[in-house]
Amino acid sequence: MVMETAIRRADGVKIRFAEAGQGGTETVLLTCPWPESLFAFREVWDRMAERFHLVAIDLPGFGRSEQRLDLLSPPAMGDFLLRLVTEWDLGPVHFVAPDVGTSAALWAAASDPDLVRSLAIGGGATAVPLQVSGTLKDIIEAPDMEGYRQIDSKDILGPVYDAIPGATPPPDVKDDYLESYAGDRFVESARYVRTYPAELPKLAEKLRSIQTPVQIVCGRDDPLVPTPNQEFLHERLPNNRMDLLPAGHFAWEEVPDLYAEVLINWLDGGYRTI
Repeated sequence: MVMETAIRRADGVKIRFAEAGQGGTETVLLTCPWPESLFAFREVWDRMAERFHLVAIDLPGFGRSEQRLDLLSPPAMGDFLLRLVTEWDLGPVHFVAPDVGTSAALWAAASDPDLVRSLAIGGGATAVPLQVSGTLKDIIEAPDMEGYRQIDSKDILGPVYDAIPGATPPPDVKDDYLESYAGDRFVESARYVRTYPAELPKLAEKLRSIQTPVQIVCGRDDPLVPTPNQEFLHERLPNNRMDLLPAGHFAWEEVPDLYAEVLINWLDGGYRTI
């Protein structure tokens, strides 16, 4: 099955999305990781579409969706997701929200749990104090992004995709990723993670009150967002399960079969047993 994309507005913003499995009884909203696009889910798409109604989106300012700077923070993005679910008449939904989607989906669950049936998250910074490393740490801590503006984003991101362990994206997908962050889109999308020092402490205060079932799933050897971020959630969320996979940061690309297995088991009813 090919992930066929289209454009639809949510909260006035043009959002690229893909949809499949409309006969499924459970609706799953998948949000793109950064710096990728909704095609990050291409390897798990077919298996999941056999069982569930899937809607994958490029978040505003990420992938090929329209940018709106006021949405580039976890609380603003979380509120946007709730508006999208309502406007598109999807809810209540299960969120599959890796990487930058993790903090947004948690915020959504804290704000309106009636619209969020469960979360499958991980690979996004959540720990307080902040625990990230490598390029991600550099971007968050840079006094400004002017230095990055002087570099072609393809020169920054191309090597990142090529270095995904055992899972270099095929040329068409890599091209989509690169075009998604061409020009100033990469630098502008970084606004989201640069809000972490201010916004993650606010999110941390909400974690113990989130009753939504949560599946934490990501790579156990993530060099950018290390395991303490997942443990931070595991220790605080009242109803959660954690699966750390033999992968680095891009677990959905590196070990898609294992990633899909965890998701399917969770969405098939595992979330009801937490």
